[in-house]
Amino acid sequence: MRFAATFALIAGAAFAGSSPDPSPTQIDDIIAKFAAKEAEFARVRGNYTYRQTVKIHELDDNGSIMGKHEMVSEIVFTPEGKRIERVTYAPVSTLHLILTAQDEQDLRDVQPFVLTTAEIPNYFIRYLGREQLDEISTFSFAVKPKKLEQGKRYFEGVIWVDDKDLQIVKTYGRGIGLLKKNEDQQFPKFETYREQIDGKYWFPTYTIANDTLNFKDSSQRIRETVKYENYKQFKSDVVIKYSDVEDPAKTPPPPPKKQ
Repeated sequence: MRFAATFALIAGAAFAGSSPDPSPTQIDDIIAKFAAKEAEFARVRGNYTYRQTVKIHELDDNGSIMGKHEMVSEIVFTPEGKRIERVTYAPVSTLHLILTAQDEQDLRDVQPFVLTTAEIPNYFIRYLGREQLDEISTFSFAVKPKKLEQGKRYFEGVIWVDDKDLQIVKTYGRGIGLLKKNEDQQFPKFETYREQIDGKYWFPTYTIANDTLNFKDSSQRIRETVKYENYKQFKSDVVIKYSDVEDPAKTPPPPPKKQ
């Protein structure tokens, strides 16, 4: 945005178990395996419908709401199998700050961050250690983009990977990217949690941000929450299409019978 929102609530005590840290070779193997799992997860999530609820609040020094932006969307499929976002609730925003294209990209792509095999070469990834998140034993990694390209948004922060499923279960950081010269935009830190859906894949279910955005001439405290709910696998006999690209995992319909 000439603003962007998010919160930093790092949960997770240091891993208290006796398992040794993996060797450098094992760490490389873990990264390769969880990136492959992330690629599979990204493909699978593209075949799910869900509800997304975004709330962004501007707060005063006492924590009272000064302005707000809310939007509820249903991610669904048309009868032809095209995946679309259908806005079901969007009252007039009373924010004083302006949501920019970069903020929209962060909401769509960075906050529910996915680190796939194809994206691995774009990031520096550094092993931090083992951590226990509630009942989940994890490996934690620092992630930072190697190079910023115009028009792209990137994640910079920490990810936690389940040490059994080798899937990301939590991310904490912020969206970054190149801005135009003298453009005063600030992007908050956020934390995204995932939950296991259908007993296999860890899907993002909740993002929270609670940060103060320090602009050149002013500061603004904001709070953002994003909920991803009601995940349901889409089932149809038609070929699933994402824009103009067909999902290669979807079985094509049988050819018409000869007359």
